[in-house]
Amino acid sequence: MESGLGRTGRIRTPHGDIRTPAFIAVGTKATVKAVLPEAMTELGAQAVLANAYHLYLQPGSDIVEEAGGLGAFMNWPGPTFTDSGGFQVLSLGAGFKKVLAMESVSMQADDVIAAGKERLAHVDDDGVTFKSHLDGSRHRFTPEVSMGIQHRLGADIIFAFDELTTLMNTRGYQEGSVERTRLWAQRCLDEHHRLAAERPGRPRQALFGVVQGAQYEDLRRQAAKGLVALEDADGGGFDGYGIGGALEKRNLGAIVGWVSEELPEDKPRHLLGISEPEDLFVAVENGADTFDCVQPSRVARNAALYAPDGRFNITTARNRRDFGPIDADCDCYTCAHYSRAYLHHLFKAKEHLAATLATIHNERFTVRMVDGIRMAIDRGEYAEYKQEVLGRFAGGK
Repeated sequence: MESGLGRTGRIRTPHGDIRTPAFIAVGTKATVKAVLPEAMTELGAQAVLANAYHLYLQPGSDIVEEAGGLGAFMNWPGPTFTDSGGFQVLSLGAGFKKVLAMESVSMQADDVIAAGKERLAHVDDDGVTFKSHLDGSRHRFTPEVSMGIQHRLGADIIFAFDELTTLMNTRGYQEGSVERTRLWAQRCLDEHHRLAAERPGRPRQALFGVVQGAQYEDLRRQAAKGLVALEDADGGGFDGYGIGGALEKRNLGAIVGWVSEELPEDKPRHLLGISEPEDLFVAVENGADTFDCVQPSRVARNAALYAPDGRFNITTARNRRDFGPIDADCDCYTCAHYSRAYLHHLFKAKEHLAATLATIHNERFTVRMVDGIRMAIDRGEYAEYKQEVLGRFAGGK
């Protein structure tokens, strides 16, 4: 097949279907930063992903539950995801962000920490103890705690608690971490089963296991097989699988491919936290069905905009008197109503509206591109679409 392991499909949730491949917009604290949920609907987003760790700390998963769950709390009518808090094991423990983890590194050490950072999380076989980045208070996450938080948040798709290592961890540590994550995954399955039985009237939440193993093929395949073999008390397994961990950008496709080859074909695969447009193509053609990333909104808030000819900074002098849209072929609200010159002015004037209009455009650009991938696969024209989009995008950088 010209798209490799790429495929189209449909994930059914209590709040609607997700047509795949699909880009899942990140709303970390129950909001896509600077953008109304209604605007996310209008720009074609199919689902949003929020962060269990952040919502646990503020406002509290109990408050979200009282509000009717994540979707009701943030006035989002569509499907919702929550991640488990496992990412914070890396970001609080070592101080690294995911995009930095995607860069190749040569040093290996299990006690590595980013320059200028304090180690806020400590891992043991039972779970993670951490200090809040908000007020320094101490907290404890275990698989059972993560499941309880995510059940109260009420997202349609939730993730098993996992340990996200860095590329700098040694092979021996990675081996132990894969086994630790497998044992935690079993505990998540068991607790998910118990909590669902306690509240039979609630909409069913789908639980995804998370495959770790860093850059090692044997560990990735071992981790995937180990998760597939797990069952709850009724003999049921995971509803889908996440592909997590620190990834070298140049090995992204290989890693996703190894994992996809080991996972069931009839269950969805979600790639956690990837970034640039070229990564999305690599992810799809190696078997990922959905993926999330903060990148479109994060770079938008820093005046970087996506266009067919590449990413550019709207604050450069060439845009000061450009009264055309960001992209004449874009159908987003921003491009229909505002000029490059106006966005240039907003960013220079440090107006909050700048982030809103830029984020709407970048999110729509990403959604449209992934929608195009899905349609191209269905038409049997994936190779041509990829060449057209990436050839132009890379050539314009």
